[in-house]
Amino acid sequence: MNPGRIFAVVVRQFYLLRGSPVRLLPMIAWVAIDMVLWGFLSRYLTELTGARFNFTAALLGAVLLWDFLTRVMQGVTTAFFEDVWSRNFLNLFATPLTVLEYLTGLVITGVLTSLLGLIAMLTLATTVFGLSFFVYGAALLPFVFVLFLSGITLGILGTAIVLRFGPASEWLIWPIPSVISPFVGVFYPLATLPLWMQAIGRALPPSYVFDAMRHILAGQGPDWGQLAMAAGLIVIYLVAAFLIFAGVYRYAMRTGLIARYSAETAG
Repeated sequence: MNPGRIFAVVVRQFYLLRGSPVRLLPMIAWVAIDMVLWGFLSRYLTELTGARFNFTAALLGAVLLWDFLTRVMQGVTTAFFEDVWSRNFLNLFATPLTVLEYLTGLVITGVLTSLLGLIAMLTLATTVFGLSFFVYGAALLPFVFVLFLSGITLGILGTAIVLRFGPASEWLIWPIPSVISPFVGVFYPLATLPLWMQAIGRALPPSYVFDAMRHILAGQGPDWGQLAMAAGLIVIYLVAAFLIFAGVYRYAMRTGLIARYSAETAG
């Protein structure tokens, strides 16, 4: 891989944001709305139960972690959509840029943009609702890294779907986190679900993250066997997502579908 070409992909996104600061608003606004909504709900439930259970740590923490995954995914897909919307995708691959370099640039862009949302979430959660992350402890950090890789995987898979089926399929990508969330037990243990949903949930790495969070809050500590399972699954899915994107790209080049992303086809 050529670091210079990867850097160029990242810098392009930086110039887009600098040239249109309004693009930054959705990165902060939606996470702020989620934090405010769930923060006040958590505070209300805590008052109802007489502080017998820390709803702020359980509910608001779960929302924060899930929003983090969503922002990482959307950071990758939005960077790709910028090239689709501007009909610039074909131009990029008229250069020596490789698929791996392009995806790496998208991932780095997704990481950087998701940090803005993460900072906004942490600021609101700690200053307004008093959520202390010391309650989770450092043991949760490797699980959060699994969540981070899950967001990247979903982002790459989402770009592959749009590349294969065209810009009109963009609407399929935005609901992906909402579709997955019931299966991974963001707010409840997997045992709450029907057996067929539990089976799907156990195949999804984020489910182990939220299970670990609940175990930590219950004072039981994380299950490191679950971490190993989650890490193994996400590595497989990440490699598979890259191979799918590379395969779709080769198919689009071979069949001429890539031409739909050229400026000449705009309008």
